[in-house]
Amino acid sequence: MERPQMLRLLALLSTLALPAQAQHTAGDFDYYVMALSWSPNWCALEGADRGSPQCDSGADFGWVLHGLWPQYERGWPADCRHSFRNPSRFETSAQADLFGSSGSAWHQWNKHGSCSGLAPNDYYALAREAYSRIARPEVFRKLDRAVTLPASLIEEAFMKENDGLDADEITITCRAGRIQEARICLTRDLELRRCGDDVIRDCTLDDALFAPIP
Repeated sequence: MERPQMLRLLALLSTLALPAQAQHTAGDFDYYVMALSWSPNWCALEGADRGSPQCDSGADFGWVLHGLWPQYERGWPADCRHSFRNPSRFETSAQADLFGSSGSAWHQWNKHGSCSGLAPNDYYALAREAYSRIARPEVFRKLDRAVTLPASLIEEAFMKENDGLDADEITITCRAGRIQEARICLTRDLELRRCGDDVIRDCTLDDALFAPIP
C-alpha cells in the first residue's frame, strides 16, 4: 500500500477508535427535572469538605435548588453549545439564595442551563419560578436532631403540601444512606408531569438519615 493511502487509512481508524459523543443541541429537550437538595445532608456528604458557603454556620438552608435540568424522555443533554454570553459573577451571586452559592449557580448554568435554549438571566428566572411553584414541607425545618425515616415519607410530605402532585411526578433519591434530593418533573411550561422511566425510580430505604438544619 502506498504511503498516502496508508496515512489516510490510519487517520480513519484513529477516528473510528474514538468514543462516540452525542451532540446536544440547546433548546432540544422534552421536559425539566427540578432537583431540590436537602442542604444539611449535602453538606455532610461533600459540601463542608469543599468549604462551600452553603454550609457556613448560620446559613440556614433547607431545600435548595440543585438545578432545573432539561431532560429527554430517556437521558439528558449537558454542556450544550450556545450563543449567549456566560453569566457574570454578579449575576450568579444574585442566585446564591436559590442555589446555595454563586458557584453552584454558575455550574448549573454551564452544565444544564446551557441546554435550555435560554439566556442565563432567563434561565435563572425560570428556575426561580419553578422553585416558587412547589411548596417545601416546613415540618423538616423544625427537626432539632437527626432522624432516620422511610424515603417514601419525604415523597408523601411533598404530595400533601402540593395539590395535584402524584407519586409518578416526584422521585426521592438517597446517597450513602441519607436522603439526597426530591426531584420533580415539569413540562417546559412548568406544569407537573410524569417522570421519564429513567428518573421515576425512588429510593427504597426505610431508614434513611435526615439531618436537621444546624
